[in-house]
Amino acid sequence: MNAPPSIPPTAETGQRMLLVLEAQRKDYLREGDVSATTRIDRIDRGIDVLLKYQDRIVEALNEDFSCRARQVSLLTDVAASITPMKHARKHLHKWMRPRRRATMFPLNLLGGRSRIEYQPLGVVGVISPWNFPVNLTFGPLAGILAAGNRALIKPSEFTPATSEIMAEMVAAAWDEKEVAIFTGGPEVGQAFSALPFDHLLFTGATSVARHIMTAAARNLVPVTLELGGKSPVIISRSANLEQSLERIMLGKTLNAGQICLAPDYLMVPEEKLQEVIAAAEKAVTAMYPRILDNPEYTAVVNQRHYERLTGYLREAEERGLKTIAINPANEDFSAHRDSRKIPPTLIPQPADDLKLMQEELFGPLLPIRTYKDFGETIDYVNANPRPLAAYYFGTDKTEEEAVLKRTTSGGACINDVIMHVMQEELPFGGVGPSGMGAYHGEAGFRTFSHAKSVYRQSGINVGKLGGMLPPYSKATEKTIGMQVRK
Repeated sequence: MNAPPSIPPTAETGQRMLLVLEAQRKDYLREGDVSATTRIDRIDRGIDVLLKYQDRIVEALNEDFSCRARQVSLLTDVAASITPMKHARKHLHKWMRPRRRATMFPLNLLGGRSRIEYQPLGVVGVISPWNFPVNLTFGPLAGILAAGNRALIKPSEFTPATSEIMAEMVAAAWDEKEVAIFTGGPEVGQAFSALPFDHLLFTGATSVARHIMTAAARNLVPVTLELGGKSPVIISRSANLEQSLERIMLGKTLNAGQICLAPDYLMVPEEKLQEVIAAAEKAVTAMYPRILDNPEYTAVVNQRHYERLTGYLREAEERGLKTIAINPANEDFSAHRDSRKIPPTLIPQPADDLKLMQEELFGPLLPIRTYKDFGETIDYVNANPRPLAAYYFGTDKTEEEAVLKRTTSGGACINDVIMHVMQEELPFGGVGPSGMGAYHGEAGFRTFSHAKSVYRQSGINVGKLGGMLPPYSKATEKTIGMQVRK
């Protein structure tokens, strides 16, 4: 007798994921109305497990990156996950309240009433990336759980130690019918994105997002896409250069620039170029007197991304461009390729057709363009795909307004970089190639809820009174006449 054909591991995982999704949806329907008490309990369990596992999270992230500071991991992954959960817990009752809406004349006078009620969507899928794997998994859960949903999670395969810790954390904090997690490579991710979720959140590369959206469309699954792009920094002639570059280089060196919101290139007045370079060198030297053996400077996550970034630099150098590695201790990085550390590197006056000007950098490289007239900066930003963020440094209100009103980006900061992502009352998301939809705070609650319109009619026979019931009459013509006019 022939043995039955074996099921490929990926197919088996796909079936398992579908079964868990169906179990979550069934349990969600059984539960009915999800009370504020239940939602807060689920959020509290998330906070508790983050606090309990914080040391192991730090160890796992350091293992995955090969070098990542304890303080960086606690600030950007642990604390940055707890903060949105605490914020959601604090404001949940207010967010859940039905919102009254004005009822149109004359139905308002006849007793009609309108409101919006916010219902859970059901089961939400989360595909999280590797750069801040804990934060970009647990952070979205704040809005997902606050809205009363269940969740399935697929973390990145590029941070396997952290993914395994998160799998343990999810199992410890929630029943599988509340929150479940599936680890694995791109094949698992492909199967995951094809599941019939009620909503899907993807954080990652624009190129991958196209495949995610295609797979989701087959099941008509709505998506929120948190992507990236080339976020510009415009430095005005009115800017305090030393202060500006200290803030810019903090954003560029945090996590070695492996941040979707990291400054991607600078635009500076042509006569200020050397001052900008000197201020950047001063800022980096103060933060990182040494880099190669400095445990506070994060390594590039893997060899693939290390080769990508060094490839950008090789192309620039082969084209005759000067690259400026900010390397205060004059360390020999070429002899320590296994460390996967790249010093913050400036590339003044890059050609637009270089890969480092065409692709999101996601690393510690910083091209610097120059301009004569400020209007050139607006034109350049608008000639390129819409970025996730735009940053302006200066005190000129006319220039500031031009950046905010004449360019389109997911978000913006004035006289700083990245900090807007820390504001839970601000929606976070991209626009065009940098993303679709938004979450964080109340915006996350709304994204992961269904806003149901509810109209309550009065006891008066409004249809008859307004002439809407056949046979049509003078009352019908009067109603039409009231509406079909300027």
